[in-house]
Amino acid sequence: MRRTAASLFLIAGFAPFHLAGVASAQESLEVSPDNSAALIDQSTLPTAIELKGSRPQADPSLLPPAATTLPDTLDSLNAPPSLALPNQPGQVRIRELRPLTLAEVEQLAEVNNPGLKAVALQVQQAKSSLRAAISSWYPTLNLTANGLPQYLAGEQQSFASGQSGTLTKSKISTANFAAQLNWNLIDPGRVPEIASARDTFEKSRDSYLIALRDLRLSVATAYYDLQRYDEQVNVGKQSVAASLISLRDARARYQAGVATKLEVLEAETQLARDQDILTGNLNFQARSRRDLARITDLPQDVTPTAASPSRVVGIWQPSLQESIVAAYAFREELDQIILDISINNSNANAALSGVQPVLSIFNNFNSQRFQGQSRAVPPVNTDAYGWTADNTVGLAATWNIFDGGRARAQYRRNKQAADASAYEFADKRGKIRLQVEQSFYDLRDNQQAIRTTSREVLSQREALRLARLRFQAGVATQREVVDNQRDLTRAQLRYVEALSDYNITISELRRYTGLDEVASCPRLDLPAEKSQSLSIEEFPIEPTPLIPACQASLLGS
Repeated sequence: MRRTAASLFLIAGFAPFHLAGVASAQESLEVSPDNSAALIDQSTLPTAIELKGSRPQADPSLLPPAATTLPDTLDSLNAPPSLALPNQPGQVRIRELRPLTLAEVEQLAEVNNPGLKAVALQVQQAKSSLRAAISSWYPTLNLTANGLPQYLAGEQQSFASGQSGTLTKSKISTANFAAQLNWNLIDPGRVPEIASARDTFEKSRDSYLIALRDLRLSVATAYYDLQRYDEQVNVGKQSVAASLISLRDARARYQAGVATKLEVLEAETQLARDQDILTGNLNFQARSRRDLARITDLPQDVTPTAASPSRVVGIWQPSLQESIVAAYAFREELDQIILDISINNSNANAALSGVQPVLSIFNNFNSQRFQGQSRAVPPVNTDAYGWTADNTVGLAATWNIFDGGRARAQYRRNKQAADASAYEFADKRGKIRLQVEQSFYDLRDNQQAIRTTSREVLSQREALRLARLRFQAGVATQREVVDNQRDLTRAQLRYVEALSDYNITISELRRYTGLDEVASCPRLDLPAEKSQSLSIEEFPIEPTPLIPACQASLLGS
């Protein structure tokens, strides 16, 4: 397959670039005429059990392990205590805007994210459950002690017909000790219960890997969104600065008597539009920063910012077919469904054990020490003492021969659940392929969008420059300048959207396929001096006061 190449160049603070090879990406998605007739016999395809085994184990080596500690530069950004709850406004007031790179944000999320910590503890819970199930192979020993010591005092008067009564008294202290040792030699439910616990443990390990992959995708998506809104804020600032220039020129021409009031009003209208765009982008920027702070669980008074501008992360190397096959091999979701089949089969066997015999060996030891006498004719000798001990060894068997069909019904239910899991596997397989294909198609679309929008930005920037020259020469109206400026702003925003969507799609393909075959873009060959462009500093944007909604609504009525 032919690989795509990218060339990136900077013009006036923007980074439009051209991605070649779109046609080759299109060709890779088309069916070859020579192979369209030779369809593959689906019955000859290997099964997931043959490829992965009936009880696949989680393989943490398939992805880089999660970070466990933060470097010294990020040590101050450790997560607050899990149960901490601020109760004062000063405790949630933002005191620091912290620039972070994508790698630093990923590291912070892996160390701080509470969701990932919870999933890690679930793995330990499943491990403990497995250890509890394995304990059924071992004997049990119970110790019992009654009366340490216990005292008995009393008297009994008995009468017989025609005889005088007999009086007996009891004054005795006793201490009893017993030990019971039991060991199931034959237990039909033991092996399937341990197998089910073991598969549950492996399933929890897969859940941790899935959570780690999803967390990294969420971090990358949130960071690229933040870069998107940062760029859009810059676009909004440039648009407002350009509108200020247009408004200044329109007012100067109006005062000179060579322009009409309409042109001034058009310039003011465009300035209001650009200010509204800037305000909206600032809103989304603030929200995306706090969303990133939520994912990384930063301290309450810290807000992260993007330390680098939006740039293309690279070029996806694998073909669509390679990506689909890799997703089938690496996705732990499929392994989990196979483990569900194994768990249901083990539960079915455990259900049958309810009507199968259990054979155990036991050993019971009892000991008693006493002092005094019980039911003795007065006087009672409290100095008398002694002890008894006995030991019993034997085999015991239990067999629930008939339970009304309960065990057999539970067996059928679990077997049916295993069959249902097989259909869930087929459904999940289709969803995984669709995810990869949609991301691959989106990548191609975003790739083309970057190419077209970069051309649009360049063309529209030149059109705006010419429109201003024509307006200053008196051969064009303010409407022409306003229209070109609006089109430039839209083109710049579309370019930023395409660039961010492209990077997010690359992250999705990494998540969905488990591959990291992304070729870096070639290094930029930039001139030593930056080209002259519109500088925001030359036309500072004054902050707009926040007018209450009720008062603001009266301005347009």
